[in-house]
Amino acid sequence: MATEDIDPRFSDLDSWNTAEALRALYQSQVEGLAAVGSALPAISAAVDAAVRRLRAGGRLVYAGAGTSARIAVQDGAELAPTFNWPRERVAFVIAGGEAALLQASEGAEDKRDDATARIAELGVAANDIVIGLAASGETPFTIAALEAARAQGALTIGVANTPNASLLKASDHPILIDTGAEAIAGSTRLKAGTTQKVVLNLISTQLMVSLGRVYRGLMVDMRPTNAKLRRRAARMVSTITGAGETEAAQALATADGDIKLAALLARGLQRGAAEALLAKHDGSLRAALDEGARSAS
Repeated sequence: MATEDIDPRFSDLDSWNTAEALRALYQSQVEGLAAVGSALPAISAAVDAAVRRLRAGGRLVYAGAGTSARIAVQDGAELAPTFNWPRERVAFVIAGGEAALLQASEGAEDKRDDATARIAELGVAANDIVIGLAASGETPFTIAALEAARAQGALTIGVANTPNASLLKASDHPILIDTGAEAIAGSTRLKAGTTQKVVLNLISTQLMVSLGRVYRGLMVDMRPTNAKLRRRAARMVSTITGAGETEAAQALATADGDIKLAALLARGLQRGAAEALLAKHDGSLRAALDEGARSAS
């Protein structure tokens, strides 16, 4: 496995001064990021396929062990506060369970039956998307999770850093990020882990964009649950509609903090009409504003 190889460029890393070592480690990370570019077509295809199932009510399910599991949980956990993605539509299949997120449970990655049981426990079905991550692409737990999910008709996406990996073969949408050997052999928390996070950033962000949860670069489905976020929400409404700060805040209050609804209210629509317009366009603020503008003219 390439991720386990020794990169001769870094064989004297422990003898270099701090500045030299950090520059070398930084360059290794940059090389990893460059490898993501060649995978963009595969990532795009996976997102397009996933959007259709999420529109039908599916869930995002992340599967992994060790470093990959921790990266997956970070991505999935941030969807609710960032995009107001329903918490019940995100799930995790973690080798060793939640305890392994804080304390390594290395033997858990070999337990295929645990992965199969977790997929069954979650009731993974045809509209769900299961994303499995493993740098080596040979982690038995993660492969078993994808195989079990695929058997239930779920869409499977595999992200690995090793060519010809079993994880990729077990996926409907294989995504290879060929990062090669690490600066410290086998330490895939380095560039392999970095690139996995980048790939998940790309997938989850574009999913939310495609599902209408972003408008003109703004997180319009965000829920303003504290003072900072309420100020941000008011700025969004003001930016979108041209309303003053007071008017934007009033619209948000009337809309119970719903930024999309508040933007339509600030444009002069009544609440019932605004809600109907958003429902008609599956929550797309852009489409709702466009129709509203056409109706007004």
